[in-house]
Amino acid sequence: MTNQETPTISMHAESADGGDAFAIDVRDMTKRFGERTAVDHVSLKVRAGEICGFLGPNGSGKTTFIRMLCGLLRADEGSGKCLGYDVIEESEEIKLRVGYMTQRFSFWEDLSIEENLDFVARMYALPNRREIVRQSLDRLGLTSRKDQVAGELSGGWKQRLALAACLIHRPQLMLLDEPTAGVDPKARREFWEEIHRLAAEGMTFLIATHYMDEAERCHRLAFISYGKLLTEGTVEDVIAEARLTTWVVDGPELPKLAEQLRNRAGVEQAVAFGNELHVSGSDEPALEAAIAPYRKEPYRWRRVEPGLEDVFIHLMNRSEDNFS
Repeated sequence: MTNQETPTISMHAESADGGDAFAIDVRDMTKRFGERTAVDHVSLKVRAGEICGFLGPNGSGKTTFIRMLCGLLRADEGSGKCLGYDVIEESEEIKLRVGYMTQRFSFWEDLSIEENLDFVARMYALPNRREIVRQSLDRLGLTSRKDQVAGELSGGWKQRLALAACLIHRPQLMLLDEPTAGVDPKARREFWEEIHRLAAEGMTFLIATHYMDEAERCHRLAFISYGKLLTEGTVEDVIAEARLTTWVVDGPELPKLAEQLRNRAGVEQAVAFGNELHVSGSDEPALEAAIAPYRKEPYRWRRVEPGLEDVFIHLMNRSEDNFS
């Protein structure tokens, strides 16, 4: 797609040292609803062309934070830039340069795929609109279904349409809020292949997800719980920082064993994974003492590196509920 076909939007964000630009560079972002603080002084940097996974349980503040970035909510406190524009004072400029894919399908179910894309192109006043719509249909594999009414589409095809609509104005930053919820594994894989292709072309992504396999596809992760950012970094960094020790055990009556282990000091989690149990704790000597009485027949134990899901549960268990 040439610059003559769509408006040229220049990236003017630069890091302080003149190095790679940060698409997102915000500090102490805070949002309150009444007496509850939904997002509590969250700071985040995401480099241009990076895929950042945004993890956290339901109600953790992910959606609120995303909406503050793209100008749909005004922060009560905080500062910084998104695509080089002030997140407080220049939100209208940010909206023109960001694609936001919501949790639920938010386009027009009584319009066809092509009509939906044409409507979005009209909203952005794109020149060569018909050609841009045609290219969007081709790019996302929607041409053969362009006349199908959106309300009749499966979850995977709705997702593909939503992505095409969010991309039609060639945004520099995509904010995706649990985009693959309810989508089958094949459609999820195809979706992530497209994300990585776009990131390789320089597009930046902040993606809220609950799926650990999706989180592992990201360049970096940020974990939020009850409005507070708990950790960030690469998958390897996040796992290492948790300092978890994890054992895997298999044998008979694992649910009963799990209940016994959860009541012992040093065991932070005992979670079933198929026909095995993952037993983890952050105090290695205490964990070793807790499992010692059970390290005999009929159980078989082996120590493993903790996985991202082990760390996710560990962080959830350690975060403090701010609702009450």
